[in-house]
Amino acid sequence: MNNFSSPSALLLEAAAALQMAIAALNLFLVRILKWQDDMARMPLLFRQVVQVHLWFISITLAIFAVLTWRFSAEIAAKAHPVYQSLAAAIGLFWAVRTILQILYYNPSHWRGKPGRTCIHGLLLVLYGGLAILYLYSAFRF
Repeated sequence: MNNFSSPSALLLEAAAALQMAIAALNLFLVRILKWQDDMARMPLLFRQVVQVHLWFISITLAIFAVLTWRFSAEIAAKAHPVYQSLAAAIGLFWAVRTILQILYYNPSHWRGKPGRTCIHGLLLVLYGGLAILYLYSAFRF
């Protein structure tokens, strides 16, 4: 990061750091959510599919983070159509994740549970904010 980064580039760098943190946390999701017993009861194939899914989501987010960090100034400046495409793709990823957070998960997971409700709300803001930042970076005029 240089001292002359635009505010948009700085926001993108913050998004990159956040995505790297999410990628790392995702690797420990089973432990964080205390799913060890549930995972142990799953058939071997399901356990392996879940574990591979967690690894690949983490790899994907780490790739998003590294590319965003490296090219934050270029994405912010819309220096080339490839940077717009990158921002649009990452923005679409986060937009779909935001929509799934709203429409897919059953509200019984958090309704009446203040801690889980707070986490649900924070994730909505986080995922939606990432979607808005990247889509704005891709499509602003």
